[in-house]
Amino acid sequence: MKKIILSLVVLASIVTNAQVKVKGSDTVLPIGQKEAEEYMKAHKGENISVTGGGSGVGIAALIDNTTDIASSSRKIKLEEKLKVTEAGKSLKEVVIAYDALSLIVNPANKVSQLTREQLEGIFTGKISNWKELGGDDLKIIVYSRENSSGTYEFFKEHVLKNKNFASSALLMPATGAIVQAIGQTKGAIGYIGIAYANNKVKELKVSFDKGKTFIMPSVATAKDKTYPITRPLYFYYTTQIASKVKSFVDYILSPVGQDIISKVGYVSLN
Repeated sequence: MKKIILSLVVLASIVTNAQVKVKGSDTVLPIGQKEAEEYMKAHKGENISVTGGGSGVGIAALIDNTTDIASSSRKIKLEEKLKVTEAGKSLKEVVIAYDALSLIVNPANKVSQLTREQLEGIFTGKISNWKELGGDDLKIIVYSRENSSGTYEFFKEHVLKNKNFASSALLMPATGAIVQAIGQTKGAIGYIGIAYANNKVKELKVSFDKGKTFIMPSVATAKDKTYPITRPLYFYYTTQIASKVKSFVDYILSPVGQDIISKVGYVSLN
């Protein structure tokens, strides 16, 4: 009888301290961390682990069963979805928030706005000096996320129209590293999720209508879709473990969770 009681106590302890693992997008990371922090305050005994590494890394971890939720700043690819299906599982996609992808430069840079075509020229290496864009006679230094990043893939598809980045582009492992580098480098330019912007860098107005209108990235312009580089942010998990993650996902989608998203600096669903 004592052994049975002890086993039940151990089992109860395991259930109470069940851990949900979230891994993936560096863009979604601040959301996941803050949501987990607040969720665990309200749900004693539950443990939410949140790590970054890139959208591709998170989705690979989901396929390998080393994470419960993959956070992603891009839509899952067909080949990734097929791997989940081949493993005999079905996928659940949830949009948790929206983001405006900000173009940033050093505050000393005179340039304050760029067209999509100019951005394409910069990031593919065809434009290499700021004087070509009305700025100082200064070499352009391009910073980008690594190719495992959903932000990298989204930018390549939507801004570069699937053209390749310049071979000289400096690939950074994390968004915070891009912000830091551009804040210290006068000729630098890069792209980040809107919540990462701070007073050490300058955000640029962007035009996707060949210079007719230039729009500044903000929560408001992302929400009304006037800013041209907006995107959904995703959670992916398998239906097989839906019950395990349901409480946390529901919390993020609730008014309380969506308010946290706004406070972090991203765009809530409502």
